Amino acid sequence: MAIMAKKLKLAGSKGEKELEGLFDSGATYSCIEKGLAQRLEIFTPLSTPLTLGTAKKGEDVEVKERVSLDFYLNGYRFSDEFMVIPDFSEELIIGASTMQKWRFKLDFENEEVIIDPRVTKFRLL
Repeated sequence: MAIMAKKLKLAGSKGEKELEGLFDSGATYSCIEKGLAQRLEIFTPLSTPLTLGTAKKGEDVEVKERVSLDFYLNGYRFSDEFMVIPDFSEELIIGASTMQKWRFKLDFENEEVIIDPRVTKFRLL
């Protein structure tokens, strides 16, 4: 598990915010703090609540909602769903599922998120 903080911009149908997000290879899902999510986008309820483990042993959190957001990093636009976490200690975590989807690579030596520009192009086959 490894974590890197990067400045990025989030955008939803209700607004935008620039912030420092955490890229966390040990987090399965991308997650957002509930208050921030409310300012950016309309929630979509999960059909069945999702129980996520936390870094604190024996402590789980129940997720009932998600939001779909765009995020901008190094001049590129990406999008994904974020699990809405009440009383979350971080504003935003980009998890492994999002990093795999967009083929991000974390370069800890240079503190960089490596982006393959080919995955940012829309293609119809």
